Amino acid sequence: MRIVQVQQVRARTDAASRLLDMFDSLRIAVTIFDAERRLAYANAHLNFLFPFLPPLPELLGQSYESLVRLELAAGAIAPGAIGSGAEAFVAARLAQLQDGESVPRDLPLADKRVLEIKARRTQAGFCVLLWSDVTAARAQMARLHEVITLTADAFAFYDSDDRFVMGNELYAQLAGVTLDSIRGEKFTAVIRKVMAGGNVVIDLPPTEWLARRLRGHREPASALTLRTRSGHAYLMRDRATSDGGRAVVFTDITEKTRAETALAEQIDALARTQNVLDATRARAEQQNSYLADLTRRLDQASARADSAKATLLRTMSHELKTPLNAILGFSDLMTNLADRLSPEQIREYAGLIHQGGDNLLRLLNQIMDLTKISAGRYELHRAGIDAGSLMWQAREAFAARAEAKSIAIDAGACAAGLTVDADEFVLHGMIHNLLDNAVSFTPAGGHVRLSVTRTPEGRIAMQVEDDGPGVAADDLARIQEPFEHAGAVVEHAKGAGLGLTLVKAFAELHGGELALASAPGRGFCATLLMPAGHSSE
Repeated sequence: MRIVQVQQVRARTDAASRLLDMFDSLRIAVTIFDAERRLAYANAHLNFLFPFLPPLPELLGQSYESLVRLELAAGAIAPGAIGSGAEAFVAARLAQLQDGESVPRDLPLADKRVLEIKARRTQAGFCVLLWSDVTAARAQMARLHEVITLTADAFAFYDSDDRFVMGNELYAQLAGVTLDSIRGEKFTAVIRKVMAGGNVVIDLPPTEWLARRLRGHREPASALTLRTRSGHAYLMRDRATSDGGRAVVFTDITEKTRAETALAEQIDALARTQNVLDATRARAEQQNSYLADLTRRLDQASARADSAKATLLRTMSHELKTPLNAILGFSDLMTNLADRLSPEQIREYAGLIHQGGDNLLRLLNQIMDLTKISAGRYELHRAGIDAGSLMWQAREAFAARAEAKSIAIDAGACAAGLTVDADEFVLHGMIHNLLDNAVSFTPAGGHVRLSVTRTPEGRIAMQVEDDGPGVAADDLARIQEPFEHAGAVVEHAKGAGLGLTLVKAFAELHGGELALASAPGRGFCATLLMPAGHSSE
């Protein structure tokens, strides 16, 4: 009997040893703290996540608080994560070990990594902490947040536990809540807050409205029209995601709904007036035709808007990811290889990171300018500007770049004395865009000609002409639209294709226009026709 007991003890010991060996092969750190919150076990991955800590045998028996203070002493914690002070940070970390605390905690490190700490307690009073590197997942979440912030729709995302994870400010405004007040809340609790906020019209008894909304939320996909107190209408689409979560999107359909309502009312009126005079019938038919045409135009506008959204998201996917990938990639190299990089390599990588940031900032500024112009909210600060001097300044700004390609920039026809009535900063940017295109597309050894003249109508013509490959006449209108490039030279194009769009929009905002002339193999000529200033001669 005693032999059997000894064999059973040995078997349990061998099983426990194998289990601990398996823990050491995990890619997450496993730590177990006893009832007094002292380290009773840790697998090998803990030293991988925190290489500055002493070896595991020296850590056993130490309290969780002492481990946290070792992190602080080693400078391993990102400064922004410490918040109001080291003591408050330590207290917050210890709170995760208390009963009732089950929400995972993110721990930003000074080396840009992010660790997620999950706490699980046993009936014996022990506490198990699981440490996972979630840096890549948090970076993807940040990029997703940037994308949804830029869209014109309201977005909300719920995880597989049906808890609110992320949304944009448009969703918060529509729901009548703040994002912080619902983060981590169950969907049902969020909907109750929306109902209590009063911004959304509840067109049924509250219990029935809530039941209908919850039914749609449990289906694979559902759609519902919601109205707000301000009179706006939104198409709400609620769909399941591949990871078990939910995505909820709200699209403003106010104008389309009003047109459909007006059309329905007109059809009803026609049904009640079948026996009226022919003249009345003719007027009603004319109104019906007008409303049908209005609906068709609204549908066409909606289709163009959907196409613009798709183009924007496709362009943003490339134009945002390219500089962001460069920034993240080279910053990771500098972080991970800091001890082995030479000063020249560091300067090179820093320059590439700076270039990626410049490209990203330029794209965002262009989109913001177009948005302001479209909304009629771009304010010009107009003054009399010497057009010839401005053209010479632009020539000097591009001289080094042109010389590198052996391109001659001739500004001899830009005499001083012709003044335009314009915003100097905006006009400088317009000329910069046109000259940038000319130098980019002109082959080595080519010529770019700048000129300033007065037209017979009294306007000032500022012209940038090159002898590059040119553009087909059929493409001249297309390349002035957002996100379009010239077909024959798209391999040379840089940016999102917003340069000419901005130049055209700013010219029209000044009361002028952009005129383009080109043909394949015959160069490209862009002319800004701007209003003359009061001091022009």
